[in-house]
Amino acid sequence: MDFQTLKLVHDNFIATVTIDSPPVNAITPHTVDDLEAAFAELAKRENLRAVILASALKKIFIAGADINQFVGWKKKDGITVTRRGHDVLEKIAHFAKPVICAINGVAFGGGLEIALACDIRVIDKKAQVGLPETSLGVVPGYGGTQRLPRLVGPGMAKKLILTGETIGAEEAYRIGLAEVIAEPGECLAEAKKIAERISTQAPLAVSAGKRCVDFAMAESLEDGINFEIQSVGELADTEDKTEGASAFLAKRPAMFKNK
Repeated sequence: MDFQTLKLVHDNFIATVTIDSPPVNAITPHTVDDLEAAFAELAKRENLRAVILASALKKIFIAGADINQFVGWKKKDGITVTRRGHDVLEKIAHFAKPVICAINGVAFGGGLEIALACDIRVIDKKAQVGLPETSLGVVPGYGGTQRLPRLVGPGMAKKLILTGETIGAEEAYRIGLAEVIAEPGECLAEAKKIAERISTQAPLAVSAGKRCVDFAMAESLEDGINFEIQSVGELADTEDKTEGASAFLAKRPAMFKNK
């Protein structure tokens, strides 16, 4: 497929979606459309096991939205634009396969919100992130006020959102905004290591594990436990379960078939 703002490469079990929209990878309607189309295309690929979301720029992941659009916004515009962004980010957040974000540099506003919609975030040691929307007279509109507190807690989320402050990679890692911190220039390589490890696991179990954790964040503990039990039961009927257990007992690598 042809995209205006990104590149899509699928190598073996791992796909890499690379945002490539110089000079700063600003989020435009084209970016949102391309992300939706890319993940729709990936959803069709049966041999896919993990996705990496990265940037083609050296020191910038995504600098945020094009601020020019805010000037003329009225209520209807704000609702329309943010709802569109929400819809696409929800598709990323609930994508069947794990999505790993390589935050190689600056990730502000909507750029950070895109990262928050991913399952795992790897951040470069020199990267900076923040949600500066309150300095522009708005609030994060692509899920930042909802996903951030689920990662770092409500108090820390309020501190970051209400002050609009920028934090470095070490602080992002400390508070749980990022799961892995990488040495300068090694962010994508670290993301690939995680994707490669995931790709060796049973695909159906990986997808089920993602769904279980997502369910836990939205529902009660009792409902979550029942969801988990049901998931184990469904996986017990799969060929991959039998292969995984048999391979372990035989002390050989498992050959999963996604069945």
